[in-house]
Amino acid sequence: MRILNITAQKPDGTGSGVYLSEMVRCECELGHQTAVICGVAADDAIDTLSAGTQLFDVRFDTSELPFHVCGMSNVMPYPATRYCDLTPQMLQEFESAFHHRIQEAIDQFKPDVIICHHLYLVCAIARECAPDIPMAAVCHSTDLRQMAQHRLERERITKGIRGLDAILALHKAQAEKIVATFGVPRELIHVIGTGINDKVFSSRVTEGVERLAGKICFAGKVWGAKGVPSLLRAVDNIRPDQLPDDTSYLSLDLAGGRSDDGLEYAAITRLARDIRWPAHLLGKIPQTDLARRYSQSEIFCLPSFYEGLPLVLVEALACGCKLVATDLPGVRQWIEDNVPDPPIIWVKPPRMRGVDIPEPAELPDFERRLTKALLEALEMPERSCDVSRVSWLGLTRKALGYLA
Repeated sequence: MRILNITAQKPDGTGSGVYLSEMVRCECELGHQTAVICGVAADDAIDTLSAGTQLFDVRFDTSELPFHVCGMSNVMPYPATRYCDLTPQMLQEFESAFHHRIQEAIDQFKPDVIICHHLYLVCAIARECAPDIPMAAVCHSTDLRQMAQHRLERERITKGIRGLDAILALHKAQAEKIVATFGVPRELIHVIGTGINDKVFSSRVTEGVERLAGKICFAGKVWGAKGVPSLLRAVDNIRPDQLPDDTSYLSLDLAGGRSDDGLEYAAITRLARDIRWPAHLLGKIPQTDLARRYSQSEIFCLPSFYEGLPLVLVEALACGCKLVATDLPGVRQWIEDNVPDPPIIWVKPPRMRGVDIPEPAELPDFERRLTKALLEALEMPERSCDVSRVSWLGLTRKALGYLA
């Protein structure tokens, strides 16, 4: 088939960007012809897409679009515009640019099917441009968060989502939330989960890398909604006399892009500098380096307050880590359904004030639970687990099956 893939964001730098890039890679591996429409900055070079993929990029920070790429999260790991901050003129420019590029891709590439990422504005525009082409869209949860936070083009987006041929959800709890948000029939929604690239994230691939007792790692956007300040305080709470006999020290690696909130990142940097154990802010690193960090670490920790289905959990399991993670809706069930007997300790999240904003008074108790879970994970024996059911290739085959 000829498959057109669409996202309003960059095809890298975020979990949904990786998701799109990996699906495109597998579409090519399965013998399909591929094209991608994506939003990028004026000076961005796109090097994450498979060779031979036709690119229809929408360039921001230009005379046509004189503002940053629009981000589905309110804080992105690159300069971005929040949807709630779009003025009527900016919205018109955004819609015009994507409408033109989608129409151009349809005329030139002539897709048999279209796959959009995020149940949001560009997906609705694509449905308007291509009412007769089979179209599916992947929900990444940040789209549901946007719908909950403000009313930008709500009726138009809802109409576009209801006109899709298939909606692809990450897990069952998310599927129910899609029904509640858009009023679509449940049978339109198919749970496909997430995947990993086993050519990169595998104990076999990183064989020979020494695992270091007491080494903890985190991967994701370095900001408050991912629970990074709470993780730093939880690690700081661990005293040397609490460590297991075979562990003499702790260290923490934090891999991932920073938010564009300079004050928040400066506060995280100060906190990382001041805790009792070494904490290293690595910035965004290549996937091969990330796999090596996983393989060096005894524990991977994701104390996030809001997630769709974080693929970093499965990547870390594939590389042999023990996990500590917030017990968020749908995530635990999907992991346990697809990875038999995973070495994970789940931590009860704090009560929330907003979609990804915890009640400040709840954080000390959450951080104590996090500290306790990290200590339990340090005592937990290492064990491998089978992640073979979680692959991008299998996910892509399943997704395309709903459009064939």
